[in-house]
Amino acid sequence: MSHHVDPTREQFEAFKALPRDTPINMVNLVQFRDLANYPGDHVLARDGLTGAQAYAQYGNHTAPILKKVGGAVIWRGSFDATLIGAQDEAWDAMFIVRYPGANAFLAMVTDPEYQKHVVHRQAAVLTSRLIRATPSDAQDRFA
Repeated sequence: MSHHVDPTREQFEAFKALPRDTPINMVNLVQFRDLANYPGDHVLARDGLTGAQAYAQYGNHTAPILKKVGGAVIWRGSFDATLIGAQDEAWDAMFIVRYPGANAFLAMVTDPEYQKHVVHRQAAVLTSRLIRATPSDAQDRFA
C-alpha cells in the first residue's frame, strides 16, 4: 500500500486551479498509525499517543478554524467493508466536510493556527484520501 499523508505539489496546484467560488465537499478517508509519529523535538513525541489520539488532538484544535471559514462536517460514518476496491484499504475515519468554496478550504489550511496543529494530523495518519467533489442535487439517480 502507498502511504498518502499530504498532497504533492502537483496535486495542490491542480486543486488551486479549479473554481474557488462554488461550494465544495471534501471526502476524507483516513487510516491511523498504531502509534503517532511526532517529530523528535515535539512535546508529544515521547508520550506514546496512538494515531487515533493524535488525530483527536488535530480535530480538537482545528474544529474552531473549520467553523471560522464556514466549513462543517456534513457526514461521518464507520467503515464496515470494501465491496469493490483495494482490500488493504480499511479506514479508521470517514467523513465529508462542506466548504462554501475552495477559498475557504485554502484559508483554513494556510491559517497560522491550523499550521501550528497540523503536526497532529501528520503524526496520526498512516495513509489517507482527500477527494474534492462538487455537490449536486442527486434527484434519486446515480449519474
